[in-house]
Amino acid sequence: MDIIAVLSRELEIKRSQAEAAVRLMDEGNTVPFIARYRKEATGALSDVKLRELEARLKYLRNLEDRRNQILETIREQGKMTLELEKDLFKAETLTALEDLYRPFKQKRRTRALIARENGLGPLAELILDEKAKGDLTLLAGEYVDPEKELFTPEDVIAGASDIVAEEIANRADIREALRDYFRRQGQVVSAKDKGAGETAGVYENYYDFSEPVRTIPGHRILALNRGEKEKALSVRIEGDKEQILRLIAGKVIKRKDSPQRELLCRIIEDAYSRLIESSVEREIRGELTAKAQEGALVVFRENLRQLLMQPPIKGKVVLGWDPAFRTGCKLAVADPGGKILDTAVIYPTAPTNDRKKAEAQKVLARFIKKYNVTLFSVGNGTASRESEQFIAEFLRKIPEKVQYIITNEAGASVYSAGELADQEFPEFDVGLRSAASIARRAQDPLSELVKIDPGSIGVGQYQHDMDQKQLKETLSKVVEDCVNSVGVDLNTASPALLSYVAGINAACGANIVTYREQNGSFRNRRELLKVPKLGPKTFEQCAGFLRIIGGTEPLDATGVHPENYGTVRKLAKKYHLEENSILGSRIRLSEAELSDLAKELEVGELTLKDILGELEKPGRDPRDEMQPPVLRSDVLSLSDLKEGMVLKGTVRNVVDFGAFVDIGVHEDGLVHISRLTRRKFVKHPLEVVSVGDIVKVKVLEIDEKKKRIALSMKDVEED
Repeated sequence: MDIIAVLSRELEIKRSQAEAAVRLMDEGNTVPFIARYRKEATGALSDVKLRELEARLKYLRNLEDRRNQILETIREQGKMTLELEKDLFKAETLTALEDLYRPFKQKRRTRALIARENGLGPLAELILDEKAKGDLTLLAGEYVDPEKELFTPEDVIAGASDIVAEEIANRADIREALRDYFRRQGQVVSAKDKGAGETAGVYENYYDFSEPVRTIPGHRILALNRGEKEKALSVRIEGDKEQILRLIAGKVIKRKDSPQRELLCRIIEDAYSRLIESSVEREIRGELTAKAQEGALVVFRENLRQLLMQPPIKGKVVLGWDPAFRTGCKLAVADPGGKILDTAVIYPTAPTNDRKKAEAQKVLARFIKKYNVTLFSVGNGTASRESEQFIAEFLRKIPEKVQYIITNEAGASVYSAGELADQEFPEFDVGLRSAASIARRAQDPLSELVKIDPGSIGVGQYQHDMDQKQLKETLSKVVEDCVNSVGVDLNTASPALLSYVAGINAACGANIVTYREQNGSFRNRRELLKVPKLGPKTFEQCAGFLRIIGGTEPLDATGVHPENYGTVRKLAKKYHLEENSILGSRIRLSEAELSDLAKELEVGELTLKDILGELEKPGRDPRDEMQPPVLRSDVLSLSDLKEGMVLKGTVRNVVDFGAFVDIGVHEDGLVHISRLTRRKFVKHPLEVVSVGDIVKVKVLEIDEKKKRIALSMKDVEED
């Protein structure tokens, strides 16, 4: 297989782009480095496209490895034919390869194997080739042998039939034809499991459920899988058995006047019911699950990317609020750089009394006055609603202008109970660590969220039903791409944040922090080479993504890679600029001028364009282009809502069937996919909205009992 050709065709890129990307990856270069600093080589492939190529390359190479293993095994068995070899080289999927290899696998002692050992292979061939003339019972009589437990001609025919059934079941073309049938005409059917417990009611919609395989959406497949795993549902793939048997017969029985037609029809039914049906059903369900998981991974990936790239709230002293009832609300005040200045525990929520509420107000007033707090970051967990009401009432009473924001605290408890939080805040209990994390999430979502296992952040759908290894790998790559697109302050970054920088692993990130603690702040990027186990290759990969503010080399504060510092100096000389003043310079060039200058400076045009962009806006943060979060000073409740109300809200999660929007009433409302826009047909909500988007919605329906809010975006769209 020409892997480069396959990658070029599937990803719709030039062969030269695929070749360059594969070569760079094989040389040990990371995706962020290739995407940012090797644009000329790859034709400016994005990090997203490079990730697709990376995953597909891994699959295709595994396919080739498996193909070679199978070829070697069949050759060792002395059973290779030219036709089989050709088919093996043509196979483009692991499933197709395994179908071809199935007849040659080492098997347990099946009925067919025993029949072969008893010498019934020749009779089976006669039956399958439809060459047996005359009375088959007479032919079978020649094989009767009591010592082999073949007492009658009927026993012989049964044994030969077992051989034929297994051969039919092992035919690659039959198995693929059946898979194709189920893909086109099969039905996914579910019913209540006989052993379903009391909690199975959440799957009531699936107690008498059927939907075509070709149209069932991924989220329903994942829901059915979960119901089956919890023993609430029994799930099957069903088809028209008579149609299926006719399909197989059409491939097995070649002669209309075959003397063995009746026997072969019985064998085909046995082969399907005993040897094919359950395995093909598993394969189809596996395909559906894989496709559903792939779709869910796309949703997770895009949601996480948007969440991580939320704009930081800069320059504010933030009070992090971890809400609770009986144990009290934990508070942590963070300065604009994230340093925790003070902590407290207050009791403004039930069960409490007026005295404790008054004490809580005093603590808040003191923090606001002492530290100039201007923003509360309130976790959205238990008691969030009650905390929000208390805060809104308090803010109306004070003269200072203070606002609050509801912050998604998913994963905060995982972080606060973990080793990293223990190292950062050894003096704090779990609750105060959560409050500190909630404060920092508002100030810089990316820097704080990288400390948490991406799978615990809580965006997407059915995350616990996914392949956890695949989920973690995919989401970790999203974090890596986001971290590197923003850049990292080398002198303040935590080990967790550093571990996502291109080329740096957890051990190397820890070594950087240790070096920093022992030697003081880094003065320039070249000093990184003094860090233990950080060699030239790692330096090449990471240097451009690490920023040093106020160091000895001004360019270290930009995304310009050290390998291009010489180009910048030539540029400064050409335009008569001092090296210290070139940052912030705006050099505008036409395409022709850019091309000529690139040749003069001996640098690629794409690289030169990036350099000019960095010089014009040094340290530019791509998150600044995102919509800022909604800051609140008042609160609504479900009872305040009225049908027809138009509100602004923040998209908290995007799933296959719609988007959940925070409109300030604690319970997120759902904008169903059919209500996202009237401008076009929407295949998936991600075409219209992303996590963090600020959207205008209309309230369609309120169900206070179930705490559900139906919203619409298309009813408030402007023409």
